[in-house]
Amino acid sequence: MQTGLVIAAALLADALLGEMRRGHPLVGFGVLAARVERALNRRDFPAALRRVLGGVGLLLVVAPLVLAAVWLADAPYGWAFEVLVLYLALGLRSLGEHARRVQKALDSDDIDSARAAVGMMVSRDVRALDRRGVAAATIESVLENGNDAVFGTLFWFAVAGAPGALAYRLVNTLDAMWGYRTERLAAFGWTAARLDDAMNWPAARLTALTYGLVGLAPLRALRCAWLQGGRTDSPNAGCVMAAGAGALGVRVGGPGVYHGRRTWRPRFGVGRRPDAAAIGAATGLVINGALVWTGIACVAGWWFA
Repeated sequence: MQTGLVIAAALLADALLGEMRRGHPLVGFGVLAARVERALNRRDFPAALRRVLGGVGLLLVVAPLVLAAVWLADAPYGWAFEVLVLYLALGLRSLGEHARRVQKALDSDDIDSARAAVGMMVSRDVRALDRRGVAAATIESVLENGNDAVFGTLFWFAVAGAPGALAYRLVNTLDAMWGYRTERLAAFGWTAARLDDAMNWPAARLTALTYGLVGLAPLRALRCAWLQGGRTDSPNAGCVMAAGAGALGVRVGGPGVYHGRRTWRPRFGVGRRPDAAAIGAATGLVINGALVWTGIACVAGWWFA
């Protein structure tokens, strides 16, 4: 029962307080991770050594924090520590706020503000996006980050408590910092990227199922996930976006510009191209899904108590 109550308390804190504007621990962790990368990732080292050092660096920055979380979670009032960790690891309200800024701008026919708002959510060049392109990019970000910032965190909390949720978010952060396939980071970030893929694998499948059930289109969502999920290099992002787009009855993906290069993003979903209203529907999938997971955790805790 405690797991469900902690999840409910953390989601309530996130809804009321939102993301910390200053002094967020993940920001400090990012500073530490950047320093470790600069110290260990030497360009004159061979790729095999840089891959090993990337794994060593991951252990150096993650293991002490997770071990501390294990000790604090078992200390008196450990439940309060678990609520705090889970609150800090979640990003539900922040995700919704970013999406609503884009939706509001599109509803006001302010395409420049909409592009600026979606530019804070995605890494692609947004200057050439039309209204539907902005909506599609926003929906892709909401669906994918719904897994990373919400459901993946909740899954690992349910599995391993605060240490599990913390480990997941730290590895996810390292993947975002070190996991790029650039000349500098391809070898060093290999361990972080593979570990993030492994930790996300079960959560991503549950997220895809959640999108289908909450969107009242489970068969369509799962069919899209099955047929389209393998279109990305990531073993997880594709199935999440495909299931979410299928649940919404929209198509996302298509041409995009990344770092000055024009690329083609895989198509996901079925139906029409998305509009501003579909952004709100995508946000609703994540919010309602989080509430469903909370209810399941509470019922399971009560049933097995």
